[in-house]
Amino acid sequence: MVLTLSARRHLIALTLALLFVLFLSLLWGRYPSLGFTSPSVLWQDPLAQRLVVILRLPRVLTACLLGMSLAASGTVLQMVFRNPLVEPGFLGVSQGAAFGAAIAIIFLGNLALVIQVCSMLFACLGVALAYLLARHIRFGGWVLRLVLSGIAVSAMFSSGVGMLKYLADPLTQLPEIVFWMLGGLWAVTWFDFLSVLPIAVPCLVIIFLMRWRLNLLSMSDATAFSLGASPTRERALILVAAVGATAALVSVAGVVGWVGLIVPHIARRLTGTNAQKALPASMLIGGISTVICDDVARTLLAGEIPLGIITSLVGAVLFITLMTSSNPWLRR
Repeated sequence: MVLTLSARRHLIALTLALLFVLFLSLLWGRYPSLGFTSPSVLWQDPLAQRLVVILRLPRVLTACLLGMSLAASGTVLQMVFRNPLVEPGFLGVSQGAAFGAAIAIIFLGNLALVIQVCSMLFACLGVALAYLLARHIRFGGWVLRLVLSGIAVSAMFSSGVGMLKYLADPLTQLPEIVFWMLGGLWAVTWFDFLSVLPIAVPCLVIIFLMRWRLNLLSMSDATAFSLGASPTRERALILVAAVGATAALVSVAGVVGWVGLIVPHIARRLTGTNAQKALPASMLIGGISTVICDDVARTLLAGEIPLGIITSLVGAVLFITLMTSSNPWLRR
């Protein structure tokens, strides 16, 4: 299937916009003063060069990868489950990761690497529990059972996080848990970025290559099978890829909401419902929006604002705008 000229233009424009935002984000900050660092200053000042290479570059790249992963996973889940209100964490991923991070903070020494590993393991455990529970639910189709089991598992992990908050030291451990759950990239280093690449990038590649099949997988099993798809196997593969990418990035960034929910809607309104066009557009818009939100989070105030607060605020405003606007482009 060949992309139309309009869709090709949209994707090219979004790609150029992402590159432009990445470049500006490397120059935007509080050194030597609030605003853009001049390329001439960057060329002459060794301290500015170190600041960009050691601190800003891994953070900007992680923010971009985070946005692309959440947006791609949101698009996959909304199409596979045929539910426009599904987001990447609903299968127990986000709450499972929060539970694992809380365990690491309270019982395992509060080490960054340990928090990352525990949050990723419990995110995957949440999905596994949701899958096993769905197999034992006695009514409804497979999609409905998986949605119901995801809600139940998320609720269980959420209650577990609440219990761990109650047990945590209110002066040291509790603030750490709260700030992790608010989401943020203030502690991201090259090690963190490189540690998630082996998981996130292959998962995103699988999702991107299977975008041709998403249109079929969004149909009923009988229809998809009659059109040559193997719905059970292919859905399982693309769901594992979506969950893997989300779990890897959530383990580094914490819980960052609304990106995976609202960005796929914007992409579909821009390029149409065909996943061949909507998925790449969603990934690009996700990268652009998350990098911009992270720039605002680290520069708006003297103290850094958690990224999850910014994305939730922007996402909620955009969602209300999309649902209430009389503009035909926004309502289609």
